[in-house]
Amino acid sequence: MPAKDKRPTSPTPKNYEGIVNLITREYPHLSAGFQQIARFFTQNPNIIALESINSIAAQCGTHPSSLVRFAQNFGYSGFKQLQAVFQTRLATAAPGFRERLSALEGELSRNEERGNLGHLRQLVVRDIAALQDLLEGVAEQDLEATARLLVKAETIYIAGQLRSEPIASFLRYVLTMLGRRVVLLDPAGGLAQEMAATMTSRDVLVAIAFRHYAKEVIAIADVAVSTSAPIIAITDSQLSPLAKDARVLFTVPEDEYTFSRSLAAPMCLVQCIAVATAALLQPGRDVTPRIPTVTEIARDRTGDSKRRSKASAKL
Repeated sequence: MPAKDKRPTSPTPKNYEGIVNLITREYPHLSAGFQQIARFFTQNPNIIALESINSIAAQCGTHPSSLVRFAQNFGYSGFKQLQAVFQTRLATAAPGFRERLSALEGELSRNEERGNLGHLRQLVVRDIAALQDLLEGVAEQDLEATARLLVKAETIYIAGQLRSEPIASFLRYVLTMLGRRVVLLDPAGGLAQEMAATMTSRDVLVAIAFRHYAKEVIAIADVAVSTSAPIIAITDSQLSPLAKDARVLFTVPEDEYTFSRSLAAPMCLVQCIAVATAALLQPGRDVTPRIPTVTEIARDRTGDSKRRSKASAKL
């Protein structure tokens, strides 16, 4: 039977964290239309806080009256009262956040319709905003927990397809350079799910998927659950199908669903994860942890080979 929309019995949240947690909890019971709105709200909190109901409805692909009913479904008198909760997120964010956001919006408006260079400027400005959001949204304890899982794991499995494939490939590269045993669950050959079935509780899966979530990555995450392998999820929302079973969850919200969706923020996140892992693997270093390159490893191997040859010649 289709899901029904019903008003939650819990108190109406007065802060952003509360409403997102409530939406996440009630999401399976919402209608398809309300689920669409819920996804947009959790993935685009700045838009909800700053733009008009008509603009939000157009971007969400629904009617303004549906946003009003959505708000009332969660116990608010109307959309404005729900929007005010999202606005508290900006008001209570790190000092200067709202000013930065306003400056970025001003930069966008000043540079509209200026040809290809204008497109480049717009992409850069949006990336800056996404990276600032990433800085505000990632917790120290999640980075520490992720690094511990990656250091402890016998084998690290990575799944990321479609737009997430470059992120998965880059993470495979940096973790391999750190000497970790890594398996990239590539769809080539059609054996990704069969390879995933070899995971055990001593391994770890890094699952990466954004809207519209790659079905095979979701299936691989389900396999990890069945084998008791912990999951590190990199996705766009608490409502993502990867979120429910994640040991560690990183959400990197996207501003909008267009061709110009950027990988800057998730790429920066996996770089940070690699550095955090390197820090655990290099406890004796007094400087910033480093990840060697293929060239450096090859040079070190050549140097070791020459030193062994000289030692043998002296015997």
